[in-house]
Amino acid sequence: MMEAVLSVQGLYKRYPGFALEDVSFSLAPKRIMGLIGKNGAGKSTTLKSILNMVSPESGSVKIFQKDFSQYEKECKQRIGVVFGGIDFYPLKKLSVITAVTQKFYTDWDQEQYQKYIKRFALDESKKFKELSNGMKVKYLLALALSHHAELLILDEPTSGLDPVSREELLHIFRQIVKNENCSILFSTHITSDLDKCADDITYIQNGRVLKSADKDTFLRSFEHLKTPEDMGPLTLEEIMLRTERSEWDDDAAV
Repeated sequence: MMEAVLSVQGLYKRYPGFALEDVSFSLAPKRIMGLIGKNGAGKSTTLKSILNMVSPESGSVKIFQKDFSQYEKECKQRIGVVFGGIDFYPLKKLSVITAVTQKFYTDWDQEQYQKYIKRFALDESKKFKELSNGMKVKYLLALALSHHAELLILDEPTSGLDPVSREELLHIFRQIVKNENCSILFSTHITSDLDKCADDITYIQNGRVLKSADKDTFLRSFEHLKTPEDMGPLTLEEIMLRTERSEWDDDAAV
C-alpha cells in the first residue's frame, strides 16, 4: 500500500456548543477525496485543524509522512490551500499578489504560473475583487499549482459557482490529479460534485466521521438505507438526505 499523503488521527477540537471528536482519515497519492457534511457539521473546522489555523486539543496530522506540527514550514512548501470566500488583498492587482506570493516558495515555477494564467484566461492587471467567484478560485489554484503543490486542500471551492463554472473546475481537478503529482482534499455540501470527480469520500456528521472509504465501498456501506422502492444504488445526495433525516426524526422523538 502506498504511503498516505495526508494522515489525520484522532483530531479533537472543542468550541462552545460544538466539538470535533476523534476525526481520523487518510488520503493516498494522486487521489481526490471529498469531505462532505451539511453546513455546520465540522468540515471547515477539520480543514483548519489539519492546517494548524486552529489548534486542536489532541490528535495528530501527518503530511508526506511528517508530523505537521513539527514540520509545518517545510510541509507548506509542498501544499496549496484554497478557501472559498477569501478576499485577500481585494484592492491589489493579481500581478502584485503573485509577486508577493512567489517569494514564499523555493520551488516557484514562473513558466508553470504563466501556463495556468493563460489556461484559466486570467487578466493579471485586474484587481482581486474584480474577479468573479469562479475566477478567484482559478487564480488561487494557479498560485497553488505554480509551486508544484503535491497536496491541495480546498474548502468549499465550488460554492457560489454557476453549474458551468463548477463543471469546469471539477474537470480541472481531475486533470490536475492525472497530470501533476498531486492529491486533492476538498470539502463540499454539493454532493453531485463528488459523483463526478471523487475517488474517496469522508462524511462528517456533528463533528464525527460517520464513514471514510473509497467511493464504491462508501456507497455500498449505506445499502441499509434503501427501501423496497429503490431499484438502483443510492446516490450520495440520497444517502446524505436519509442519514440527516433519520437524525431529525430522532430529534423529533425526544
